[in-house]
Amino acid sequence: MTRSWGTCLLLLTILVALVSSTDPGKNKVKVLRELKLINASNANVKQCLWFAMQEYNKESEDKYLFQVVKTVQVQLQVTDRLEYFIDVVIGRSNCRKFSNSTENCSIQENSELEKKVMCSFLVGALPWNGEFMVMKKQCADA
Repeated sequence: MTRSWGTCLLLLTILVALVSSTDPGKNKVKVLRELKLINASNANVKQCLWFAMQEYNKESEDKYLFQVVKTVQVQLQVTDRLEYFIDVVIGRSNCRKFSNSTENCSIQENSELEKKVMCSFLVGALPWNGEFMVMKKQCADA
């Protein structure tokens, strides 16, 4: 009985020590290069936007795929990865999800199905490793 109390006390002491020694400032990601506007035709931007759209369409409950209508702005920040802040206008296409062919998709215009959305994506990338992650997504009807 005394041994189990001793073990509990030891674990509690370690937990308190870990919590009290945690410095919130140390957990911040260091910015190596501040935000800078970059060209949307950059190859890494294209990869990040392709990845962000794949994720958007996966999560969307819409029956149709959305595609980029216009890239408004792209900014790059360098931390422990490349962070792309991408602002785009996307639109509902005429291609249904789970369709075999998505090469001939076009944006729905002048119909009841027309829908445009303004999205801001924050995509973290290590493109040399093929790693991409949507860190933040915010979208609203345009």
